[in-house]
Amino acid sequence: MSLGSLIPVGPELLLFTTAVVVILLGAFGARRAAGPLTMVGFVAAFAATFFIPEGAFVFNDQYEQDALAIFAKQLFIGSAAISLLGSMTMTHRAFRDRSAEYHFALAVSVLGMSVLVSARELILLFVGFELMSIPLFLLTGFIKRDPVAPEAALKFFLVGTASSAIIVYGMSFVYGVTGTTTIDAIPQALAAGHPLMMLGMALLLAGIGFKIAAFPFHMWAPDTYEAATTPFVAWLSVAPKAAGFVALIRLFVEGVGEASLFWMPAVSVLAGMTMVIGNLMAIPQQNIKRMLAYSGIAHIGYMLLGLAAFSTSGIAMMLFYLVAYMFGNMGAFLVVETIAQSEKSEGMEAYRGLAQRSPLLALSMLIFLLSLGGIPFVAGFWAKLYIFWAAIERGMYGLVFLGALLTVVALYYYLLVARRMYIEAPDKPEPVPVSAPLRFGILICLVGVVGMGAYPGPWVTLAQRVASTLFS
Repeated sequence: MSLGSLIPVGPELLLFTTAVVVILLGAFGARRAAGPLTMVGFVAAFAATFFIPEGAFVFNDQYEQDALAIFAKQLFIGSAAISLLGSMTMTHRAFRDRSAEYHFALAVSVLGMSVLVSARELILLFVGFELMSIPLFLLTGFIKRDPVAPEAALKFFLVGTASSAIIVYGMSFVYGVTGTTTIDAIPQALAAGHPLMMLGMALLLAGIGFKIAAFPFHMWAPDTYEAATTPFVAWLSVAPKAAGFVALIRLFVEGVGEASLFWMPAVSVLAGMTMVIGNLMAIPQQNIKRMLAYSGIAHIGYMLLGLAAFSTSGIAMMLFYLVAYMFGNMGAFLVVETIAQSEKSEGMEAYRGLAQRSPLLALSMLIFLLSLGGIPFVAGFWAKLYIFWAAIERGMYGLVFLGALLTVVALYYYLLVARRMYIEAPDKPEPVPVSAPLRFGILICLVGVVGMGAYPGPWVTLAQRVASTLFS
């Protein structure tokens, strides 16, 4: 095999090499180098995505590097690098003693996502899901002496195992009808309307619903978010969900044509219920990570709205939404980590008077929350506006009205945090210290949120170009 033939899988090879080298470093006692080396590997893999020949097929045409796969890999690796900036500031003994294991698991999970979004075959798709998911269970309970982390990891594992079983069961029906495991055989079988094919696809929709934390498969998210380390949760809240959405696009949208319209009512119901449950359950939360967990569930509902549209515009705006959500949500979690390191608390009371103590940190958190709430003119505003417009084009007026109403509800609980930061008096006058890696991560997210808000055009054009290839 020539060196040129490896270019299409360059990012995957770099991620695999990073994981192997990092775990070897840990075995030989060089744990301190694990974090910086993983960052170098992520930067190299991210850069390699720009050299992939778009539309390349490898491994007997079962692995495709199309525009969607490249877009998703850039999101996975970029978000992992931002998360890594936060984890570099962790001082817990587990990070000192087992830093190599943490970074190894992170790199392997990103590798699994990369395999998942390029898979053109059901077994490879499942392998990608498992390669992504198993390290997530480990990372959730990484601080194993924590009183809640092991319990949350066990819940996450049990739910993840159940979802994997449902996915495999659904794949078995698809294989039974089509006689092959290639994804390209799905459109014709769907068009024929075979009842076992419909059952298999319904099971796949349910199984992936667990992965993206859509209602009623969302129960694992709040406990996991609260118990796991915050830099990891920042990434968990974005990247695995994006991988799940790409899998849904591969199975239910790409090349399926009019047969995909059969699933519009089911996805629409999922979208509506996910928006309702996420927003309403976020209101009474007093732990900010649980609040952001339910907020994230609500945002999954908004993204499902774009999927339910089953159009180029709907998919494009869903991809745009994913990027806007990545910057806003990860930025908010990095601020949460900064406050938690200083105040030793993740409760809402830790944000009292933050604007008087650390004005720039409070302003950053406010911008992230306003973006998540969809206030003009930051990234989240355009994300919601565009996805509502895509749904209106398909006549989904009721869901758009519901989404707009729930946006007002979301502003209520986001502004409760803003009230504590800007109106309530601080408990102590000292400014909140911000380490250099966290400061850099927050800055990257700020630039993304404000930049996409000020100039959404290039991002919209990119999303539309990626989505247009799915319906050709």
